[in-house]
Amino acid sequence: MEEQSTQPAPPPKRSTKPKSSKRRIWLYSLLGVVLLFGSIATYYVYSFYSFANNIYVDPKENQPTTAAAVPTDGSSSPFPIAQPPEWNGDERINILLLGGDSRGVKSNAKPRSDTMMLVSIDPVDKSTHLFSLLRDTYVEIPHHGSNRLNSAITMGGPLLSIETVGNLLDLPIQFYVYTDFEGFISLIDELGGIDFEVDKNMKRTDNADNPRYNIKLDKGMQHLDGLTALQYVRYRSDALSDFARADRQRKFLSAIADKMKSTTSLLKLPQVLNGIAPYIETNIPPNDLLKLARLGMKLDTSRLAGIQIPPQGQFQSQTISQMDVLVVDPLQIKEYVKEQLTK
Repeated sequence: MEEQSTQPAPPPKRSTKPKSSKRRIWLYSLLGVVLLFGSIATYYVYSFYSFANNIYVDPKENQPTTAAAVPTDGSSSPFPIAQPPEWNGDERINILLLGGDSRGVKSNAKPRSDTMMLVSIDPVDKSTHLFSLLRDTYVEIPHHGSNRLNSAITMGGPLLSIETVGNLLDLPIQFYVYTDFEGFISLIDELGGIDFEVDKNMKRTDNADNPRYNIKLDKGMQHLDGLTALQYVRYRSDALSDFARADRQRKFLSAIADKMKSTTSLLKLPQVLNGIAPYIETNIPPNDLLKLARLGMKLDTSRLAGIQIPPQGQFQSQTISQMDVLVVDPLQIKEYVKEQLTK
């Protein structure tokens, strides 16, 4: 008899086609997702660069030509532009925020600054200081003698404001951002409004102005749209006037920063940028603006330090040349700013 083999029979061969087909489907799906996100990222980058180019203004082309721009110290007219220092991306950066009632920013002739703030950011520890500059502060304006701080922009445009504020605070200011009422309204509306607690009932009517800008707000938590938000930050008809308004503006700016970092706002970023571009101008080059946007996402806005310049106790209210102004000691202001930045 033949001896039977004890070797087990080899397993039947399985077809590899279904497995290969599933692998291809998975790879194609993954590729589709990558292409989709790549397209979205490209769209966002394109939108941002388009926005950055639309709002950028060459400083050399932004000199006022009004009578107020004529120097009073005998220097040539127009006087030489003081170029802001360059920013390398690693050092502290200072940005002057200017708000005015120009109602159309694409013009060299600008009214006195209704709002002036300086944002000072340390890229290393991500700390942010927000200085509110009281517009009636009496300062030396290069080539134009002494005047209110908010008049610098009418005499030499945003760059003269940069130089004047830089001299007052003893800080190198690299950039400015200028917007008007309509730009502020557009920003808040594009963000979908902001939930904010109004600290008091506010009412003010100016018969000489457009009724659209009248102020009427009730105390309490409210959802503010562009117009009502503008009413809130402009209100100063109370005992503390500009002092209280500066404090409210700092708080509301912090709320805007928080809203812009939210997921919903980031998804709407191209729409937001497109909506506000006509109302903003800046000397921040597009590449630097992209760096600042990345830095802004890393900032801890809960640590934002709000500071008033001049602080209480470091100014005297006087009337000079029929102007009600705040007279300060420049050395005292510089020392105060230095102390604040080390906290």
